[in-house]
Amino acid sequence: MERMLTFYPKLYLGEGIKETKLDKIKKKLVENPLLADVYVLTFARNPADQLEFFDAKQLKQRFYDRHPLEIIGIARDYEDAVKLVEQITRECLSERGDCRLKEYLTC
Repeated sequence: MERMLTFYPKLYLGEGIKETKLDKIKKKLVENPLLADVYVLTFARNPADQLEFFDAKQLKQRFYDRHPLEIIGIARDYEDAVKLVEQITRECLSERGDCRLKEYLTC
């Protein structure tokens, strides 16, 4: 069974991700995330949080076969994922004057 993943229209890519490899990475995330070797950035499931990121290997858990997930960003590793969150936060602060990241990303 394939995971129910969608990708954010303006997908954020970490410095370690080459756009030329993006289609291949997306396919791996859907079909076999154990081979993806990347981190994914998503909206947090916990309403008290805004964003979360984790090793894509976690997508292999059955939970993600039944629960849709929107990928907002793809990063090479933990540090790359932290930089993506910082980038999104800076953009949001610059454009909106606040750090309501969910609202910023969904408008």
